[in-house]
Amino acid sequence: MSDFSAEALGLVIHEHRQAQTPPMTQEELAKRAEYGKGGAVSISRIERGLVSPGEYRLAAIALALQMTPEWLKQEAKDLTVSLANQRGQRPERLRDQVAETKRRHARVNEIAAERSRITQELGEAFNKVHDDARDKFFMAFVGLAESIRDAPEPGKPNEQELESTSETPAAIHIGAMSVGIANAIRGAAAGGAVGAAAGGAAAYGAFAAVAMFGSASTGAAISTLSGVAATNATLAVLGGGTLAAGGAGMAGGALLLTGMVAAPAAALAAAGFYVLKQRRNKKEEERLRTEVEAAEEALGQSQQGFNVMIDVLDRAAEIMEYVSIHGTHALGKWRKNLPPEPRDWEALGHDRQERYKEFLTLAGCLLAVSSINISALLTAKPDALREMDKAIDETLRYAGQTIRSII
Repeated sequence: MSDFSAEALGLVIHEHRQAQTPPMTQEELAKRAEYGKGGAVSISRIERGLVSPGEYRLAAIALALQMTPEWLKQEAKDLTVSLANQRGQRPERLRDQVAETKRRHARVNEIAAERSRITQELGEAFNKVHDDARDKFFMAFVGLAESIRDAPEPGKPNEQELESTSETPAAIHIGAMSVGIANAIRGAAAGGAVGAAAGGAAAYGAFAAVAMFGSASTGAAISTLSGVAATNATLAVLGGGTLAAGGAGMAGGALLLTGMVAAPAAALAAAGFYVLKQRRNKKEEERLRTEVEAAEEALGQSQQGFNVMIDVLDRAAEIMEYVSIHGTHALGKWRKNLPPEPRDWEALGHDRQERYKEFLTLAGCLLAVSSINISALLTAKPDALREMDKAIDETLRYAGQTIRSII
């Protein structure tokens, strides 16, 4: 993964922000780096070494600081080496060794506690905007769509067409989800069990299952299409559903059980007794230092997965909030212009039919974003995590751009 620590990157960003003329505030940096509301909090976390931004955010921060991403990364790499060398030089006196180990122990505890708090905070924020978008737009659209008789079955490309298309995996994946949603709506309109009447979370979960496990024209499950249609990396993060499992939102605290906090906490628990002692002999100091180093290593190994998770939650929440506000408004305008029930597809006219199709695409985007598999991120090996991060970034970018082009 990256060759620099979160601590080093944070220090470099802080230094360059302060070096601006006049010094740039965290709020100003967040605005110039295109963070949403609360962006100053994100910059503060980065500068404190709690989180490292993803490639997209890092490039925006570098540009805001009048740097290139490569320049910013190189300074962070150099400082990482310098900090490691400093910590490799242990004080000679036992008293100084004890003080240094206590400081490092406190730092690990601080990071572990902050990770827990950040995850819970962002998870709850995501849950709120996700549920709003689900209820105010997604299920409201489903209710209206079910009232339209004889809506055409959406076209489904065959596998040969999927292999030859120039569209990205994210575009094809979202298109497949839109097809799945449309078919679920048609089934509900014909008397199936899936529909708005089933209740927001339950019906949304059912739609997610239909969209992800429905069939393409070839008979293959949409979630297992091969070739350009769905790379292995894309499937690893887009074939799950833990960001909003069952349509009920993502339980942020549960994510901590993957080892982001559990591993370092377990390492420190074994050493806690010695931290409380006012005096320690050399053997006790060696044991505590070993445990602290193990906790630091556990934090380092899980840092990249944590960074990706935080970036996903932040960006996904922005997309959900946009749909909740602007999608709901656009849907309300469309509703007012619909003919009275019972409605036939032909009675809609061309413009309202096109809007129906656009809302299907929007619903597919929302479902794709909400079904990103966080658990896969947090347990992935470095090489797989790189591919997953790339696939997620592509999906979030494509979904965000598509949604904004529609509404």
